[in-house]
Amino acid sequence: MIVRKTAAEIEIMARAGRVVASTLELMEASAREGVTTAELDALAEEYIRSCGGVPTFKGYRGFPGSICASPNEMIVHGIPGPYRLKDGDLLSVDVGVTLDGFVADSAITIPIGTVSEQAYALIDVCQKSLEAAIAQCRPGNRLGDISHAVQEVVEANGFGVVRALVGHGVGRSMHEDPQIPNYGPAGRGPKLAPGMVFAIEPMITAGSWGVVSGEDGWAVYTDDASLAAHIEHTVAVTEAGPRVLTPRSTARQVATG
Repeated sequence: MIVRKTAAEIEIMARAGRVVASTLELMEASAREGVTTAELDALAEEYIRSCGGVPTFKGYRGFPGSICASPNEMIVHGIPGPYRLKDGDLLSVDVGVTLDGFVADSAITIPIGTVSEQAYALIDVCQKSLEAAIAQCRPGNRLGDISHAVQEVVEANGFGVVRALVGHGVGRSMHEDPQIPNYGPAGRGPKLAPGMVFAIEPMITAGSWGVVSGEDGWAVYTDDASLAAHIEHTVAVTEAGPRVLTPRSTARQVATG
């Protein structure tokens, strides 16, 4: 069942989304060569709590971090720790914040120092696929239109779309119905309606779309050690069209009208 939010609830989620966005901007400014992912995690937690929020991820099914920090071929769910960032790394950072009983969720992929042309292209295509997906979040469209939009952009540019991981509904819980794959045919699935709120999150690779799980039970890697990118926004379906609830001043945003 897809839980539709009231206008007042969406405003609460937007407040949580502003904390998420500013946390990610802090991560983008702080992630540089020599910094550990544990240091980023501590910085993020301190900031989130100073804003009156709670790091949604911390303690979720035993997850120990306030952020997910996933370098290079690690796609998602990286536990922050002693990994020290190097020039040329790609770092995907995922942040969830609970504020006044509602969750917002967003992610970025950050180039560390000077990265390869392929890495820059991977980030750019991931961002464009997210924008294409967000544009489909209009009343009357189908859930499959979101999935198809991601796949169409990514595969047209020669990259892989991860099949084993999905976006999701979000609200009072971090994971609500529906699941939102990043591939599939358009025109299928539930019809979109105002009040639906989704965490849309393309997860793409420079090679195979296959994945392997890490020994810690959390991290998910590309099965061919190719680079991965992960970019995410929390998006509300409104009568006027898509509304991004986690907009960042440091990234291009799709129009919300």
